Amino acid sequence: MKKMARVDHRGRALCAAVAVAALFSPVEGFAAGRSPSQAPVKAALEPDGRAEARLIGIYRMVGKANSHQVLEEARALVSDYPNFQLGQLVYGDLLMAHVRPPRVLGDVPAGLGADSPRLRELRDESRLRLLALQERPPADAVPAQFVSLSPRNKHAIAVDVSKARLYLLENTPQGPRLIADYYISVGKAGVGKNVEGDQRTPLGLYFITSNLDPKSLKDLYGSGALPINYPNALDVRRGKGGSGIWLHGTPSSQFSRAPLATDGCVAVANPDLERIIRTVEIRTTPVVIAKSLKWVGAKTIEPEKTELEGLLRSWAEAKTRNDAGRLMGFYAADFTADEKTLAAHAALRRGKPSGAKTRETRLSDISLLRWTDEADVLVSTFGELATGEKSGRTIRQYWERRKGQWKIVYEGVVG
Repeated sequence: MKKMARVDHRGRALCAAVAVAALFSPVEGFAAGRSPSQAPVKAALEPDGRAEARLIGIYRMVGKANSHQVLEEARALVSDYPNFQLGQLVYGDLLMAHVRPPRVLGDVPAGLGADSPRLRELRDESRLRLLALQERPPADAVPAQFVSLSPRNKHAIAVDVSKARLYLLENTPQGPRLIADYYISVGKAGVGKNVEGDQRTPLGLYFITSNLDPKSLKDLYGSGALPINYPNALDVRRGKGGSGIWLHGTPSSQFSRAPLATDGCVAVANPDLERIIRTVEIRTTPVVIAKSLKWVGAKTIEPEKTELEGLLRSWAEAKTRNDAGRLMGFYAADFTADEKTLAAHAALRRGKPSGAKTRETRLSDISLLRWTDEADVLVSTFGELATGEKSGRTIRQYWERRKGQWKIVYEGVVG
């Protein structure tokens, strides 16, 4: 009985150190061995052998003061993932618990790097992983930016920088559904990219443009890379610079990187990135990168979807009727277009000859994405087919709300 009491004492002490003090914020529920949230956690904790799921399982066992089993699980984790430094740190604390209770996560003796930058990064990583699992998105909710996804948007990605988390959604007939989420790293200087070399990750609405062959990449980028279209048309209009923003993996020496560690890209552990690459489609997968995501229910977002689809169809109707005056009313005075559409808009401004034949403009596969920063922004992407034409084209428009009215500031053909 005395021996069991000592084991329980070590477990309770380690629980308090790892799950509360060391993480710099209370983790409600862990001390009692409960789930950190009553919200669904299946996506993040599904039993597929992923390192993070196993690490969180270890945290939970610590909360139950099961010192023997938790030590075995930690030993197996670092054996399977020898470059998972956070796992190594927790394993070291568990071993230390047999001598004295750890005071903080990574209880390194004074003089041996007890307050080193890397140790602080690992503590931050642990805190953010737990925060994302503690504050789960509500069931059947989607990020507010995804007003409407078209059937062509089979998947969507949302990055919440405040939780160091990437959420992967599948677009089902019943609407977008969260299928997985992963810990991520962003720029060393944080977010809000403006110029080349500022080591910041951009904020906004983007699309995956390609899938780079991992054989062509340096080890820094891990098992692959998915570039996004930064700077997009809106970024260019706002004078933002830089390029080469990717979703990519991690170097072979690191399972994961510190929360702020890249030159502006979004970095994901290699096994997680490999699943993302196997899942998403290039050119049609939207990517939202936000300081913090707001999750909303489908019923909440339906009125906005109806309003914005109506706006777009009114634009198409004006185009069908060759009503140049009404049509140009949808465009901002400082509107710009790419080389494929600029000539057509110049003709519209000149006006159509009276009696010009009406050609119906039909829209399909409408996608509507919303963004709000210094302006309210709408990104609409849709297929356009005019009567008499055998093939159509895909159009992307950027709208801004100005004096209470939506105006198109950019329009281009998606190649």
